[in-house]
Amino acid sequence: MSLEDSFNEQKIKFLVNAMEAVLFAGGDPVPASKLTEIFGLDLESISELAVLLRKKLASSCDTSFELCFLDGNYQLCTKQEYAGYVSDFLKIKRTAPLSKPALEALAVIAYKQPVTRSYIEKIRGVDCSGIVNTLVQRELIEEAGRLDAPGKPILYRTTSAFLRSFGLTSLSELPPIEGEIQISLNETINQ
Repeated sequence: MSLEDSFNEQKIKFLVNAMEAVLFAGGDPVPASKLTEIFGLDLESISELAVLLRKKLASSCDTSFELCFLDGNYQLCTKQEYAGYVSDFLKIKRTAPLSKPALEALAVIAYKQPVTRSYIEKIRGVDCSGIVNTLVQRELIEEAGRLDAPGKPILYRTTSAFLRSFGLTSLSELPPIEGEIQISLNETINQ
């Protein structure tokens, strides 16, 4: 059932504003399932509210926010044109771009997650402890538990910051691994 079938226009506007307030107060990404609990609505209605909020924010020059949807979570984010001011205010240091080895390790994690450091090293053929630490510090990857194997090695997975950094909303948007790279990867895994 759509929002228009359940509520009048004034109530829908109120719910859109309430969603904006919740996301603003939350700061961090809020799972869609949590919003269903807060508003007592189903996922379809939450999605409809999100579309209306996104339109409201996009059409208004009186706000510096936009609605982001990342991996099943909603978040109010600063519009790109204001990012420099926010960055200056927070004194966020611009980090150097990731090195080619770091990007390779990140790709292994993104496509095969969750994975251990030793798995990444097997694929890349070199020690990756420093690279993994860098990716954790930049919050592009995080611990995802431990492998049930001797030594209980840490498993790593990508984060929502990874998705944002690469302009993705979910891992399903990663491009497919093609041809020789896939064959080489399969051969390395099977050794």
